[in-house]
Amino acid sequence: MSIKFLSIAVQYKWCIPMLPDLRSELRALQRQNRYRAVRCVETCQEPRIRIDGRGLVLFCSNNYLGLATHPALKRAAVEALNIYGSSTAASALISGYMPPHAELESRMARFLGTEAAIVFPTGYAANLGVIPALINRGDIIFSDQLNHRSIIDGCRLSRAQIAVYRHCDIAHLESLLKTAASYRRRLIVTDGVFSMDGDIAPLPELVSLAEQYEAILMVDDAHATGALGPRGRGTFEYFGLSPHAIDIHMTSGSKALGASGGFICGSADLIALIRNRSAAYIYTTAMPPDACASTTAALDLVQRDAGLRQRLWRNTKIICERLRAMGFDLAQSQTQIVPVRVGDAQRTVAISDDLYHRGIYLYGIRPPTVPEGQSRLRLSVMATHTDEDMARLFDAMAAVRRAFF
Repeated sequence: MSIKFLSIAVQYKWCIPMLPDLRSELRALQRQNRYRAVRCVETCQEPRIRIDGRGLVLFCSNNYLGLATHPALKRAAVEALNIYGSSTAASALISGYMPPHAELESRMARFLGTEAAIVFPTGYAANLGVIPALINRGDIIFSDQLNHRSIIDGCRLSRAQIAVYRHCDIAHLESLLKTAASYRRRLIVTDGVFSMDGDIAPLPELVSLAEQYEAILMVDDAHATGALGPRGRGTFEYFGLSPHAIDIHMTSGSKALGASGGFICGSADLIALIRNRSAAYIYTTAMPPDACASTTAALDLVQRDAGLRQRLWRNTKIICERLRAMGFDLAQSQTQIVPVRVGDAQRTVAISDDLYHRGIYLYGIRPPTVPEGQSRLRLSVMATHTDEDMARLFDAMAAVRRAFF
């Protein structure tokens, strides 16, 4: 038997027995109504999209201000593409750091009122990178029960003690903090706006606890930046707090900013340490220069045009009032993220499919993204939704209400 044939035989022997196991796992996901398949959106992220040639109104995009298709972002990206090319082709610490990265970091820090900022390719990478860079064995993390998965994974990678406190429960958090005096560092980490519930973290109380118990406070403001606050600076501005009340600001360029990237903002020492210790930064190819340029352009628009946020909140108010009047449970949503609670995963999938056939694209969220028995439709509002778009949503939701509730 030739070496080549033997190699093929060994591969065949080891690969084939795995396939039934994989299929059984897929079948289990289908039985549990947890199987996910992608649908290819054939257009840009505007309120009207097309999937498989079918026209739909989009109500599950994070393009809250409608900036993903704004001409200013396109122009900035094309200009950077022509100058710097399509890829950095290296990590930032090797040769992948270019003028668009430096400009974006400077502008993001200035926008949020911090000393410095660092850019990661995605928000997930930012959370995965910053927590283990600062927190290790001998430290403790206090994490909100409904924090984003990227925070959860960053906490696990840190190898620190993890204490999960009940969602937005300040009394529970304080009871945990009281027992943590012996740890080297104490980190409180929370979403600013919770991505599946649309409610806002009690930031003033968290700031007070962090000061009282000498803890570091980190806020993931991915879904707040651009949308909350008079100037769109996020939850700290929404509550009238100083940016210096938060030790670690994390945010994303891919939500209301309609662009790309994940960002950590804070003191110059914090950013320097992350640049030297974060594996997710050191060992990842830097964000493409055109993506940096479009995100910088988005920051300009957010600061210049307050009308974007005004239209977003007008649409949010109309949608929430109308859906609640129909009898839908929208939980404690306070923002442009509107959970329509269903409960059962199978029924959630059926409702999402029914809406799809009625011309509304509204994705069903199921476990493990949300707890068992808390499946929902995650409706996200855009400033660019028209009255006609919302009327189509209300007609479809009225039909769903009659058929499924």
